[in-house]
Amino acid sequence: MNAALEKDIVLPHFRLRAQVWGEADAPALLALHGWLDNAGSFARLAPLLADRWQVIALDLPGHGHSDHLPPGMHYHFLDYVHAVLAAVDALALTRYQLLGHSLGAGIAALVAAAIPDNVERLLLIEGIGPVGDNGRQTLHRFRSGFSVAPAQARALRLFPSIDLAISARTVASGLPPEQARPIVERGLLEVEGGWQWRSDPRLNRTTPIRLAEGQIHALLRGIEAPTALLLATPETPYLPEAQIQARADCVDQIAVSHMDGGHHLHLEHPEAVAAWARAHLDDSFEAPVPAG
Repeated sequence: MNAALEKDIVLPHFRLRAQVWGEADAPALLALHGWLDNAGSFARLAPLLADRWQVIALDLPGHGHSDHLPPGMHYHFLDYVHAVLAAVDALALTRYQLLGHSLGAGIAALVAAAIPDNVERLLLIEGIGPVGDNGRQTLHRFRSGFSVAPAQARALRLFPSIDLAISARTVASGLPPEQARPIVERGLLEVEGGWQWRSDPRLNRTTPIRLAEGQIHALLRGIEAPTALLLATPETPYLPEAQIQARADCVDQIAVSHMDGGHHLHLEHPEAVAAWARAHLDDSFEAPVPAG
């Protein structure tokens, strides 16, 4: 498997890190990982695409080797969109392909809506737009999000070995150890006595405000790039078919595919997902335009 190069992306207020596969003069494919994952999420897929594209897998703020936000700040979905667009500017990418998984798919969709002229193709795995709000839990979530947690956060869990950390991730996510390993290895910090998670504990805090579903639909209608959406079968519980189909219907050019497997399809079936990606990244591909 091809080794990734590490890349620093220095922004005005913080630093992002990325793993890069492929040649610098190849067309850029920017990859965005899921919540509490990191660039290692693409360690099995990216080498299969690096012969034709330069795959740039970001560590989102607070994840992987990227900086945490300063004290007193919180992680909001739209700020991820800002961070990705800032990274795109720092990397001097004017036209690029965009790939996202889960949280990263939600971010990628809104990046494509925000700057449609810059995104040539949009590939989404297990997500299209952010988690929305149907109004039922709005007040409860709002109050929970503003409940002030104690200043002293509980001590981070200490793992005597990487393998024990992988076991913990396997229990929490259901990912088999061989699939969890690249995410876990990148997500650990070696300290005295063992290993701790690098990710910012604030990522687990409740988000006080989410976009309403109608707002998300309006934003998805701004996507102009040919788009491909890959979903797991059976469906992921928090990605109900009716909601996902309603969102997909907002995108003019979209091809929706299904693949047997779990939420991390790109780790579980990297060859099959690479074939799907190649088919949709090909210059001749045009996603179907809905009739009417």
